[in-house]
Amino acid sequence: MKLTAKWLVLWLLLSLPGRIAAQGPQSPPRRLTLADAISLALKQNLSVRLASAQVEESEGTRERRKALLLPHVGGDTAGTYENVDLAALGVKFPGIPMVVGPFSYYDFRLSATQSVIDRRAYHNWKASEKQQEAAQLDYQDARDLVIRQAAGLYLDSQASAAEAEAAATRVTTSETLEKLARDQHAQGLATAVDEVRAQVQLARDQQSLLVARNAYQTSLLALARFLGLSPGVPLELAESLKFHHVEPKDADQALRTALEARADYAALLKQRDSLAEQLKASRARYLPSLSVNGNYGEIGRGFGSLARTGELQGMLTITVFDRDRAGEKTELEAQVKRLTAQIDDLNRQIEQELRTALLDLSSTENQVTVTEAAVHLAERELNLAQDRFRNGVTDNIEVVNAQTSLASAQDDRIMALAKHADAVMALLRSLGGTEKGYRTYLGEP
Repeated sequence: MKLTAKWLVLWLLLSLPGRIAAQGPQSPPRRLTLADAISLALKQNLSVRLASAQVEESEGTRERRKALLLPHVGGDTAGTYENVDLAALGVKFPGIPMVVGPFSYYDFRLSATQSVIDRRAYHNWKASEKQQEAAQLDYQDARDLVIRQAAGLYLDSQASAAEAEAAATRVTTSETLEKLARDQHAQGLATAVDEVRAQVQLARDQQSLLVARNAYQTSLLALARFLGLSPGVPLELAESLKFHHVEPKDADQALRTALEARADYAALLKQRDSLAEQLKASRARYLPSLSVNGNYGEIGRGFGSLARTGELQGMLTITVFDRDRAGEKTELEAQVKRLTAQIDDLNRQIEQELRTALLDLSSTENQVTVTEAAVHLAERELNLAQDRFRNGVTDNIEVVNAQTSLASAQDDRIMALAKHADAVMALLRSLGGTEKGYRTYLGEP
C-alpha cells in the first residue's frame, strides 16, 4: 500500500505541470478586417498557388521553345584505346595482319549548332509566348475569383455575427419581459399564463441564440480554411456588417468595360492566338529548314603531337511526305472552333452576370431601406405592447407577437444588408479588375 501511494504521488507531480499548461490562458483571437482576409487569401489560397505554378510552368515551356532558335554549344574530350579488325572493314592484303593495334589517341573538340531558318520552331516559340500570357491572365483571374470568394465568406461570417448579436439582444429583451410578467403576476395584474408565455418566449430566444452562435463559429471555420489558416486558430471579425451605397452604372457602357478588363475573357483570346501560331507552325512543316553546325579541336596520339582539325557544315532539310501534319491541322482547327465557342458563350455570360448584378444592387438597396423602416416600426410596436401590458390594459400575447415581429424584421434587415454587400462584390467581379477596385467599392481608402 505504501508503494502504491508513492507511485500515485509521483504520477500527480509529473502530470500537474501538463495540466496547468493545458488550462493556461489561450492566445487572443486574431482580428481580421475584410482587407486582411483578402490579403491572406491571395497569399495562401490553393487556387492562387496552383495558378502561380502554372505561370512558372508556361515560362519554362517558352524558354524551351526559344532555345531551339538559339545556338547550341558543347564540348567533349575523348581518350581512345582500341584494336581494329581490318577484315571486318573490308581491308584484306597479304602480309597485313587481320587486326591492327592496339593504339591510342586523344580528341579535344568544341562543337556548335545554329538554326538559320526554321519557321516551325519560330511559330512554336511565338505560340508559347501567347500561352504564357494566357497563363498570366488565368493567374490574375484566379486572384480576382479568390477575392470574390473570400469576400463572400467574410460577409457570411459578418451576417452570422449580426444574427448572433441580434439573438443576444432578443434574449436580453425576453429576460426583461419575463421579469415584468412575474412582477405583474405577483401584483395580480397578470395571470400565470402570461408568466409561462414569457418564459416560453425566453427559452425560444435562448435556443435561437445558441444556434446563431454555432452558425457564427462554423462560418469562421470555413473562412479560416479558405484563407489557408488552421481551423484551430481563433478568429474574430474586426468589422461589422454595414451598408455602403454604390452608384449604379449604365449596363451597355459597363459591358464594354468588362470585356476589356475581365482576365478570363482575355485569357481565352490569348489561347486562340496561341492556336493560330500553332497552325502556322503546322503549315511550316513542309517548308525547308536551314541549319549550320561545326566543330573545332585537336586530335593526336599524344599531348605533344596534337593536330588542329575542324569541320563546318550547312544542312538544308525538306520534308517530302508527312501524313501526321494533316491530323495535327485537324486537331488545331477543332481546338480553335472550341475556343471560339467558349469565347462567345463567356461574352454572353459576362453580360448576364453584369446585368444581374446591377439589378440585384438596386433591389437590395431598396430592401435595406424597407427593412430598416420595418425594424423601427417593430421596435415601436414592442414598446407600445410592453407599456399596455405593464399598465394592465391587455395580456402579454401582444408582447410576444411584437417580439416575433421584431425578430423577423431584424433577420430581414440582416439578410438585406448581406445581399447588398454580396451584390456589390458580384458587380465588381462581373466588371473585372477585382483586385484593383475592391477597396473603392467597399468604401475603403
